[in-house]
Amino acid sequence: MAIDLDRARRDTPGVQHVNHMNNAGAALMPEPVRRAVVDHLDREATIGGYEAADAAEEALERGVYRAIATLIGADPSEIAVIENATRAWDMAFYGVPLQAGDRILTAEAEYSSNVIAFFHQAQRRGAVVETVPSDETGQVDLKALARALDGRKRKGRVALVAMTHIPTNGGLVNPAAEIGRLTRAADVPYLLDACQSVGQLPVDVAAIGCDMLSATGRKFLRGPRGTGFLFVRRDFLERIDPPFLDNHAATWIAPHRYALRPDARRFENWESYVAGKLGLLAAVEYALGWGIEPIHDRTRMLAGRIRDGLAGVRGARVLDIGRERCGIVSFSLAGRPAEAVQQALAARRINTTVSTVFGTRWDMERRGLDRLVRASPHYYNSEDEVDALLAEVARIAAG
Repeated sequence: MAIDLDRARRDTPGVQHVNHMNNAGAALMPEPVRRAVVDHLDREATIGGYEAADAAEEALERGVYRAIATLIGADPSEIAVIENATRAWDMAFYGVPLQAGDRILTAEAEYSSNVIAFFHQAQRRGAVVETVPSDETGQVDLKALARALDGRKRKGRVALVAMTHIPTNGGLVNPAAEIGRLTRAADVPYLLDACQSVGQLPVDVAAIGCDMLSATGRKFLRGPRGTGFLFVRRDFLERIDPPFLDNHAATWIAPHRYALRPDARRFENWESYVAGKLGLLAAVEYALGWGIEPIHDRTRMLAGRIRDGLAGVRGARVLDIGRERCGIVSFSLAGRPAEAVQQALAARRINTTVSTVFGTRWDMERRGLDRLVRASPHYYNSEDEVDALLAEVARIAAG
């Protein structure tokens, strides 16, 4: 099914104001998502916060978990709704039991927030962080990962493989399912950061074979900021321990005893952004209504149009890597600082962003990069908007 562009743009009031090519940062919310958030806030202001939550109990207690589970091929009991993707990822990562000498395997294009957490736990627990090299295309080298997982050659127990599905820049889609086949064969836990992939391309946790997956609402899923979720495979729940608990994640069942929830919601906490949770539900249902395959096809087509167009701009250099590429396009313009390009585009109401070495230091330093411009279209963007971006980049290059 093809995307009805006219309808998608009617549902997105923001397109009347900006040419938004920063969906990898935060996408423009469609009207059903905005309305879900605002309507609940109005209800809270009118009848009270607890009472408004009670009125939305079915959606909050069942609907959002069913919708997210459908989106990623999971069971609702395997889903926790958490305030953002970083905290969702943290709840999984910091729950993995680590001992001195344990090895954490990750990729060169790993995101800075995750890497900092690796180092934090390495310092606290005596674990070792190992970077699996990239192959000639720029994606994680599967042969190198297989060698690192080989029990006959191990220098210590591999306690975790943690990878980012789509890094913050570079257009790369790492081979998540192939990684999953290797981790399952080695019986090593696998944590996938799907912050940039959920909502942009099909994500099926069973096909991928990950034990844990984190994602955000605000990016390609087009939900509100301050929303995210965590998947933990049901038969993996008892292998990790939530890093903190409250009386939502557990129940005080005796004077000196508590019991954890039996599902993934043991990783949640009681107080949450209720309006945002309803907005996340609306965003997931909206994406499912379009179909993730058509969304993926159109987003990838628009990104390809940008890459092809940049090839004809003098001084422009596309900096994307990987065997498979996505809706993130990274580029530079000779003689023009990335910030100057981004600001010049913003002056024409074209939203892009700048990615720096601080986001993916290993990958950027390996490629001799410090800063680049990132454009990330989504299915509601038009071909005319892509062409306007390219025309403006050409004007900046010529100026």
